[in-house]
Amino acid sequence: MKIVLFANTDWYLYNFRRSLALALSKAGHEVLPISPNGHYGEKLRGSGLRWQPLPMDRRSLNPLREAVLLWHLVRLFRRERPDVVHGFTIKCAVYGSLAARLTRVPARVNAVAGMGYVFTSNALKARLLRPVVRILLKLALGGRNARLILQNPDDVELFRQAGLVDPEHVRLIPGSGVDCVRFSPAPQQVAAERVRVVLPARLLLDKGLAEYMEAARLLRSRGVPVDLLLAGTPDPGNPAAVPESAVREWVSEGLVQWLGHVDDMPALFRSVQIVALPSYREGLPKGLIEAGASGCALVTTDVPGCREVVTHEVDGLLVPVKDGVALADAIERLVRDPALRQALGVAAREKAVTEFDERIVIARTLDVYAELLGSV
Repeated sequence: MKIVLFANTDWYLYNFRRSLALALSKAGHEVLPISPNGHYGEKLRGSGLRWQPLPMDRRSLNPLREAVLLWHLVRLFRRERPDVVHGFTIKCAVYGSLAARLTRVPARVNAVAGMGYVFTSNALKARLLRPVVRILLKLALGGRNARLILQNPDDVELFRQAGLVDPEHVRLIPGSGVDCVRFSPAPQQVAAERVRVVLPARLLLDKGLAEYMEAARLLRSRGVPVDLLLAGTPDPGNPAAVPESAVREWVSEGLVQWLGHVDDMPALFRSVQIVALPSYREGLPKGLIEAGASGCALVTTDVPGCREVVTHEVDGLLVPVKDGVALADAIERLVRDPALRQALGVAAREKAVTEFDERIVIARTLDVYAELLGSV
Protein backbone atom coordinates (compact mmCIF):
# COMPACT_ATOMS: atom_id res chain seq x y z
CA MET A 1 0.00 0.00 0.00
CA LYS A 2 1.19 3.52 -0.81
CA ILE A 3 0.15 6.39 1.48
CA VAL A 4 0.59 10.11 0.88
CA LEU A 5 0.76 12.19 4.08
CA PHE A 6 -0.02 15.82 3.20
CA ALA A 7 0.52 18.68 5.69
CA ASN A 8 0.82 22.44 5.42
CA THR A 9 4.30 22.51 7.03
CA ASP A 10 7.21 20.09 7.10
CA TRP A 11 7.53 21.00 10.81
CA TYR A 12 4.12 19.43 11.43
CA LEU A 13 5.02 16.26 9.55
CA TYR A 14 8.27 15.89 11.48
CA ASN A 15 6.92 16.63 14.95
CA PHE A 16 3.41 15.18 14.73
CA ARG A 17 3.29 12.49 12.03
CA ARG A 18 6.82 11.11 11.70
CA SER A 19 6.03 8.21 14.04
CA LEU A 20 3.03 7.26 11.90
CA ALA A 21 5.13 7.45 8.72
CA LEU A 22 7.91 5.33 10.21
CA ALA A 23 5.45 2.77 11.59
CA LEU A 24 3.85 2.45 8.15
CA SER A 25 7.27 2.04 6.52
CA LYS A 26 8.26 -0.59 9.07
CA ALA A 27 5.06 -2.50 8.29
CA GLY A 28 6.12 -2.66 4.63
CA HIS A 29 4.05 0.18 3.19
CA GLU A 30 5.38 2.94 0.93
CA VAL A 31 5.01 6.38 2.49
CA LEU A 32 5.32 9.74 0.75
CA PRO A 33 5.19 12.78 3.08
CA ILE A 34 4.56 16.05 1.19
CA SER A 35 4.43 19.68 2.38
CA PRO A 36 5.72 23.16 1.52
CA ASN A 37 9.49 23.45 1.63
CA GLY A 38 11.17 24.11 4.98
CA HIS A 39 13.99 23.26 7.35
CA TYR A 40 12.45 19.97 8.48
CA GLY A 41 12.27 18.39 5.04
CA GLU A 42 15.85 17.17 5.23
CA LYS A 43 15.22 15.88 8.75
CA LEU A 44 12.37 13.80 7.38
CA ARG A 45 14.68 12.46 4.67
CA GLY A 46 17.30 11.81 7.33
CA SER A 47 14.72 9.63 9.09
CA GLY A 48 14.54 7.49 5.96
CA LEU A 49 11.37 9.03 4.53
CA ARG A 50 10.90 10.13 0.90
CA TRP A 51 9.66 13.65 1.62
CA GLN A 52 8.82 15.94 -1.32
CA PRO A 53 8.25 19.73 -1.26
CA LEU A 54 5.19 21.41 -2.78
CA PRO A 55 4.65 24.88 -4.33
CA MET A 56 2.22 25.76 -1.52
CA ASP A 57 1.68 28.93 0.51
CA ARG A 58 -0.71 28.15 3.35
CA ARG A 59 -1.81 31.80 3.58
CA SER A 60 -2.35 32.30 -0.14
CA LEU A 61 -5.72 33.32 -1.56
CA ASN A 62 -4.35 33.95 -5.05
CA PRO A 63 -6.50 31.91 -7.51
CA LEU A 64 -3.59 31.35 -9.90
CA ARG A 65 -1.28 30.13 -7.12
CA GLU A 66 -4.00 27.83 -5.79
CA ALA A 67 -4.65 26.42 -9.25
CA VAL A 68 -0.93 25.69 -9.63
CA LEU A 69 -0.96 23.82 -6.32
CA LEU A 70 -3.98 21.73 -7.30
CA TRP A 71 -2.48 20.89 -10.70
CA HIS A 72 0.82 19.95 -9.03
CA LEU A 73 -1.03 17.56 -6.71
CA VAL A 74 -2.97 16.05 -9.60
CA ARG A 75 0.23 15.36 -11.54
CA LEU A 76 1.92 13.99 -8.40
CA PHE A 77 -0.93 11.59 -7.65
CA ARG A 78 -1.11 10.43 -11.28
CA ARG A 79 2.60 9.66 -11.18
CA GLU A 80 2.69 8.06 -7.72
CA ARG A 81 -0.70 6.27 -7.84
CA PRO A 82 -1.26 6.23 -4.06
CA ASP A 83 -3.85 4.04 -2.38
CA VAL A 84 -4.52 6.59 0.37
CA VAL A 85 -4.19 10.36 0.56
CA HIS A 86 -4.18 11.44 4.21
CA GLY A 87 -4.42 15.21 4.66
CA PHE A 88 -3.93 17.29 7.79
CA THR A 89 -5.55 20.73 8.37
CA ILE A 90 -8.45 22.23 6.40
CA LYS A 91 -6.48 23.47 3.39
CA CYS A 92 -4.69 20.15 2.90
CA ALA A 93 -7.97 18.31 3.30
CA VAL A 94 -9.55 20.40 0.54
CA TYR A 95 -6.73 20.36 -2.01
CA GLY A 96 -5.54 16.84 -1.27
CA SER A 97 -9.04 15.41 -1.53
CA LEU A 98 -9.95 17.34 -4.68
CA ALA A 99 -6.78 16.10 -6.39
CA ALA A 100 -7.45 12.59 -5.11
CA ARG A 101 -10.98 12.65 -6.54
CA LEU A 102 -9.70 13.87 -9.91
CA THR A 103 -7.12 11.08 -10.06
CA ARG A 104 -9.39 8.36 -8.64
CA VAL A 105 -7.30 7.62 -5.55
CA PRO A 106 -9.09 4.72 -3.81
CA ALA A 107 -9.20 6.23 -0.28
CA ARG A 108 -9.24 9.72 1.20
CA VAL A 109 -8.56 10.31 4.91
CA ASN A 110 -8.47 13.74 6.48
CA ALA A 111 -7.51 14.70 10.03
CA VAL A 112 -8.30 18.24 11.14
CA ALA A 113 -8.10 19.95 14.53
CA GLY A 114 -11.29 21.97 14.59
CA MET A 115 -12.94 23.91 11.80
CA GLY A 116 -10.11 26.35 11.30
CA TYR A 117 -9.78 30.12 10.98
CA VAL A 118 -12.40 30.51 8.24
CA PHE A 119 -15.17 29.10 10.45
CA THR A 120 -14.08 30.35 13.87
CA SER A 121 -13.05 33.93 13.09
CA ASN A 122 -15.45 36.87 12.70
CA ALA A 123 -12.97 38.76 10.52
CA LEU A 124 -14.35 40.01 7.19
CA LYS A 125 -11.97 37.85 5.17
CA ALA A 126 -13.06 34.73 7.06
CA ARG A 127 -16.76 35.52 6.60
CA LEU A 128 -16.29 36.09 2.86
CA LEU A 129 -14.41 32.82 2.45
CA ARG A 130 -16.83 30.73 4.50
CA PRO A 131 -19.39 29.84 1.77
CA VAL A 132 -16.68 28.88 -0.70
CA VAL A 133 -14.75 26.79 1.81
CA ARG A 134 -17.99 25.10 2.93
CA ILE A 135 -18.66 23.93 -0.65
CA LEU A 136 -15.07 22.77 -1.09
CA LEU A 137 -15.10 20.92 2.22
CA LYS A 138 -18.27 19.06 1.30
CA LEU A 139 -16.57 17.93 -1.90
CA ALA A 140 -13.40 16.98 -0.02
CA LEU A 141 -15.05 15.11 2.82
CA GLY A 142 -17.93 13.51 0.93
CA GLY A 143 -18.14 10.06 -0.60
CA ARG A 144 -18.16 6.53 0.75
CA ASN A 145 -14.38 6.16 0.27
CA ALA A 146 -13.61 9.12 2.57
CA ARG A 147 -13.19 9.35 6.33
CA LEU A 148 -12.74 12.37 8.60
CA ILE A 149 -10.65 11.97 11.74
CA LEU A 150 -11.41 14.44 14.55
CA GLN A 151 -9.63 14.78 17.87
CA ASN A 152 -12.34 15.61 20.41
CA PRO A 153 -16.13 15.16 20.83
CA ASP A 154 -16.82 18.91 20.58
CA ASP A 155 -15.38 19.00 17.06
CA VAL A 156 -17.41 15.93 16.11
CA GLU A 157 -20.56 17.79 17.14
CA LEU A 158 -19.47 20.97 15.33
CA PHE A 159 -18.99 19.15 12.03
CA ARG A 160 -22.31 17.37 12.50
CA GLN A 161 -24.17 20.64 13.09
CA ALA A 162 -22.44 22.29 10.13
CA GLY A 163 -23.57 19.46 7.85
CA LEU A 164 -20.13 19.20 6.26
CA VAL A 165 -19.78 15.43 6.48
CA ASP A 166 -21.84 12.28 6.93
CA PRO A 167 -21.59 11.51 10.69
CA GLU A 168 -21.15 7.83 9.78
CA HIS A 169 -17.83 8.72 8.13
CA VAL A 170 -16.34 10.50 11.17
CA ARG A 171 -13.82 8.74 13.39
CA LEU A 172 -12.64 10.08 16.77
CA ILE A 173 -8.92 9.55 17.39
CA PRO A 174 -7.22 11.52 20.22
CA GLY A 175 -4.50 13.54 18.53
CA SER A 176 -1.31 12.29 16.92
CA GLY A 177 -0.03 10.36 19.92
CA VAL A 178 2.97 10.80 22.18
CA ASP A 179 6.11 8.70 22.65
CA CYS A 180 5.69 7.91 26.35
CA VAL A 181 9.17 6.37 26.51
CA ARG A 182 10.91 9.48 25.22
CA PHE A 183 8.67 11.74 27.31
CA SER A 184 9.03 10.42 30.84
CA PRO A 185 9.33 11.93 34.32
CA ALA A 186 12.62 13.16 35.73
CA PRO A 187 14.20 11.25 38.62
CA GLN A 188 13.05 12.46 42.04
CA GLN A 189 14.79 15.74 42.83
CA VAL A 190 15.20 17.91 45.90
CA ALA A 191 12.60 20.67 45.95
CA ALA A 192 13.93 23.94 44.53
CA GLU A 193 13.34 27.33 46.10
CA ARG A 194 11.53 28.54 43.00
CA VAL A 195 9.06 26.58 40.89
CA ARG A 196 9.43 26.71 37.10
CA VAL A 197 6.43 26.97 34.77
CA VAL A 198 6.53 26.78 30.99
CA LEU A 199 3.99 27.53 28.26
CA PRO A 200 5.01 25.46 25.20
CA ALA A 201 3.28 26.68 22.05
CA ARG A 202 3.53 28.65 18.85
CA LEU A 203 3.38 32.34 19.69
CA LEU A 204 -0.29 32.92 18.94
CA LEU A 205 -2.80 35.03 20.82
CA ASP A 206 -5.27 32.15 20.91
CA LYS A 207 -2.76 30.07 22.87
CA GLY A 208 -3.48 32.43 25.78
CA LEU A 209 -0.25 34.42 25.75
CA ALA A 210 -1.93 37.64 26.93
CA GLU A 211 -3.48 35.80 29.88
CA TYR A 212 -0.14 34.19 30.68
CA MET A 213 1.44 37.64 30.89
CA GLU A 214 -1.41 38.90 33.05
CA ALA A 215 -0.84 35.95 35.37
CA ALA A 216 2.89 36.71 35.43
CA ARG A 217 2.23 40.27 36.61
CA LEU A 218 -0.14 39.07 39.32
CA LEU A 219 2.21 36.36 40.57
CA ARG A 220 5.05 38.87 40.75
CA SER A 221 2.90 41.34 42.71
CA ARG A 222 1.95 38.57 45.16
CA GLY A 223 5.57 37.56 45.71
CA VAL A 224 5.01 33.97 44.54
CA PRO A 225 8.37 32.16 44.14
CA VAL A 226 7.88 31.13 40.52
CA ASP A 227 9.67 31.59 37.21
CA LEU A 228 7.56 31.68 34.05
CA LEU A 229 9.05 30.44 30.77
CA LEU A 230 7.82 30.57 27.18
CA ALA A 231 8.94 27.96 24.64
CA GLY A 232 8.01 28.58 21.04
CA THR A 233 8.56 30.79 18.02
CA PRO A 234 6.41 33.25 16.06
CA ASP A 235 4.20 31.85 13.32
CA PRO A 236 3.95 34.57 10.64
CA GLY A 237 1.64 32.38 8.56
CA ASN A 238 -1.11 32.50 11.18
CA PRO A 239 -3.56 35.41 11.52
CA ALA A 240 -3.32 35.19 15.33
CA ALA A 241 0.48 35.48 15.41
CA VAL A 242 2.06 37.53 18.20
CA PRO A 243 4.85 39.80 16.92
CA GLU A 244 8.33 39.00 18.16
CA SER A 245 8.61 42.63 19.30
CA ALA A 246 5.76 42.08 21.77
CA VAL A 247 7.46 38.99 23.19
CA ARG A 248 10.71 40.90 23.63
CA GLU A 249 8.82 43.61 25.52
CA TRP A 250 7.49 40.97 27.91
CA VAL A 251 11.02 39.73 28.43
CA SER A 252 12.30 43.29 29.04
CA GLU A 253 9.53 43.77 31.59
CA GLY A 254 10.84 40.73 33.45
CA LEU A 255 7.59 38.78 33.10
CA VAL A 256 8.90 35.76 31.26
CA GLN A 257 12.01 33.97 30.05
CA TRP A 258 11.71 33.31 26.32
CA LEU A 259 13.46 30.12 25.26
CA GLY A 260 12.58 30.38 21.56
CA HIS A 261 12.61 27.11 19.66
CA VAL A 262 13.49 24.11 21.84
CA ASP A 263 14.75 20.94 20.16
CA ASP A 264 14.91 18.80 23.31
CA MET A 265 11.39 19.08 24.69
CA PRO A 266 11.70 16.01 26.95
CA ALA A 267 14.62 17.69 28.74
CA LEU A 268 12.67 20.94 29.06
CA PHE A 269 9.66 19.22 30.61
CA ARG A 270 11.93 17.38 33.06
CA SER A 271 13.39 20.74 34.12
CA VAL A 272 10.03 22.31 35.06
CA GLN A 273 7.33 21.41 37.54
CA ILE A 274 4.26 22.98 35.93
CA VAL A 275 3.11 23.32 32.31
CA ALA A 276 0.45 25.89 31.46
CA LEU A 277 -1.59 26.13 28.27
CA PRO A 278 -4.36 28.78 28.59
CA SER A 279 -5.54 28.15 25.02
CA TYR A 280 -8.86 29.38 23.61
CA ARG A 281 -9.51 26.10 21.78
CA GLU A 282 -7.56 23.04 20.63
CA GLY A 283 -7.97 19.87 18.63
CA LEU A 284 -5.94 17.89 21.14
CA PRO A 285 -2.81 19.74 22.38
CA LYS A 286 0.19 17.48 21.90
CA GLY A 287 2.47 19.66 24.04
CA LEU A 288 0.11 19.28 26.97
CA ILE A 289 0.06 15.50 26.58
CA GLU A 290 3.86 15.38 26.29
CA ALA A 291 4.08 17.41 29.50
CA GLY A 292 1.68 15.03 31.21
CA ALA A 293 3.72 12.03 30.04
CA SER A 294 6.73 13.79 31.57
CA GLY A 295 5.00 13.94 34.96
CA CYS A 296 4.39 17.70 35.01
CA ALA A 297 1.43 19.25 36.80
CA LEU A 298 -0.88 20.68 34.13
CA VAL A 299 -2.89 23.90 34.09
CA THR A 300 -5.11 24.55 31.10
CA THR A 301 -8.42 26.04 30.06
CA ASP A 302 -11.83 24.41 30.21
CA VAL A 303 -12.28 24.40 26.42
CA PRO A 304 -12.62 21.74 23.70
CA GLY A 305 -9.42 19.75 23.27
CA CYS A 306 -7.85 20.81 26.55
CA ARG A 307 -10.53 19.28 28.75
CA GLU A 308 -10.01 15.96 26.97
CA VAL A 309 -6.45 15.97 28.34
CA VAL A 310 -7.14 17.33 31.82
CA THR A 311 -9.87 16.40 34.29
CA HIS A 312 -10.05 19.10 36.95
CA GLU A 313 -8.26 18.17 40.19
CA VAL A 314 -7.70 14.62 38.93
CA ASP A 315 -4.75 14.99 36.55
CA GLY A 316 -4.48 18.77 36.37
CA LEU A 317 -6.32 22.03 36.94
CA LEU A 318 -8.81 23.66 34.58
CA VAL A 319 -9.42 27.41 34.52
CA PRO A 320 -11.93 29.56 32.61
CA VAL A 321 -10.82 30.72 29.18
CA LYS A 322 -9.41 34.27 28.84
CA ASP A 323 -9.07 34.62 32.63
CA GLY A 324 -5.57 35.64 33.67
CA VAL A 325 -6.58 35.96 37.34
CA ALA A 326 -7.84 32.37 37.50
CA LEU A 327 -4.67 31.23 35.73
CA ALA A 328 -2.52 33.02 38.30
CA ASP A 329 -4.56 31.52 41.14
CA ALA A 330 -4.13 27.98 39.76
CA ILE A 331 -0.38 28.39 39.29
CA GLU A 332 0.00 29.85 42.78
CA ARG A 333 -1.98 26.96 44.24
CA LEU A 334 0.38 24.43 42.68
CA VAL A 335 3.47 26.40 43.69
CA ARG A 336 2.38 26.48 47.33
CA ASP A 337 1.16 22.84 47.45
CA PRO A 338 3.99 20.48 46.40
CA ALA A 339 1.98 17.38 47.34
CA LEU A 340 -0.88 18.34 45.02
CA ARG A 341 1.60 19.21 42.30
CA GLN A 342 3.21 15.79 42.53
CA ALA A 343 -0.09 13.89 42.69
CA LEU A 344 -1.44 15.63 39.59
CA GLY A 345 1.82 14.93 37.73
CA VAL A 346 1.64 11.22 38.53
CA ALA A 347 -1.99 11.05 37.38
CA ALA A 348 -1.19 12.97 34.18
CA ARG A 349 1.56 10.48 33.35
CA GLU A 350 -0.79 7.54 33.87
CA LYS A 351 -3.45 9.09 31.61
CA ALA A 352 -0.92 9.80 28.85
CA VAL A 353 0.27 6.19 28.87
CA THR A 354 -3.19 4.62 28.90
CA GLU A 355 -5.01 6.97 26.49
CA PHE A 356 -2.58 8.97 24.35
CA ASP A 357 0.43 6.75 23.66
CA GLU A 358 1.36 7.01 19.97
CA ARG A 359 1.06 3.25 19.49
CA ILE A 360 -2.65 3.51 20.28
CA VAL A 361 -3.15 6.37 17.81
CA ILE A 362 -1.17 4.65 15.04
CA ALA A 363 -3.16 1.42 15.46
CA ARG A 364 -6.46 3.28 15.25
CA THR A 365 -5.30 5.20 12.16
CA LEU A 366 -4.39 1.92 10.47
CA ASP A 367 -7.89 0.68 11.32
CA VAL A 368 -9.31 3.60 9.32
CA TYR A 369 -7.14 2.69 6.31
CA ALA A 370 -8.21 -0.94 6.60
CA GLU A 371 -11.86 0.09 6.78
CA LEU A 372 -11.52 1.77 3.37
CA LEU A 373 -9.15 -0.63 1.62
CA GLY A 374 -9.46 -3.94 3.40
CA SER A 375 -6.65 -5.55 5.44
CA VAL A 376 -3.44 -3.53 5.73
